[in-house]
Amino acid sequence: MAVVDPIADMLTRVRNAYGAYHTSVAVPASKIKEGIAGILKEEGYIADYTVEGGDIVITLKYANGKPLVTGMKKVSTPGRRRYVGVEDIPRVQNGIGICIVSTSKGVLEGAKAHEANVGGELLCEIW
Repeated sequence: MAVVDPIADMLTRVRNAYGAYHTSVAVPASKIKEGIAGILKEEGYIADYTVEGGDIVITLKYANGKPLVTGMKKVSTPGRRRYVGVEDIPRVQNGIGICIVSTSKGVLEGAKAHEANVGGELLCEIW
C-alpha cells in the first residue's frame, strides 16, 4: 500500500518511537523530510540524523528520561493545503513550540521564515 502523505508518516513514526522510548527511528528519505529533520536537530528536538541508503535515521533525544517532543501535528494535508503569509505564521503553544514552513527559500522554521519575510505552505507544528 502506498503512503498517501509521507510527511504525516514521518511525524507519526517519530511520535511513536518517542512513545516507545526507542533510541532511533528510520523513515524513507526525501529532500523535504531531510529539511524537517535538519530543523528538528537545529532546534534541539532530536540528537542527530543521518541519510543511509534510502532512509533517514533519526537519533532521538530525551531529557531526564522524558521525550523532548510532546506533540507533533500535521497542518497541511494533500487534500487541504494550508498556506500562510509572513504575517500569519503562527506561534505554536504560545512560543514553546515551532512550526515548519515550506517556502520559496526552502524548508524553514516559522521564526526564520518570518525573519526572511517569506510565507509558504505550513507543514507541521511541533512542541
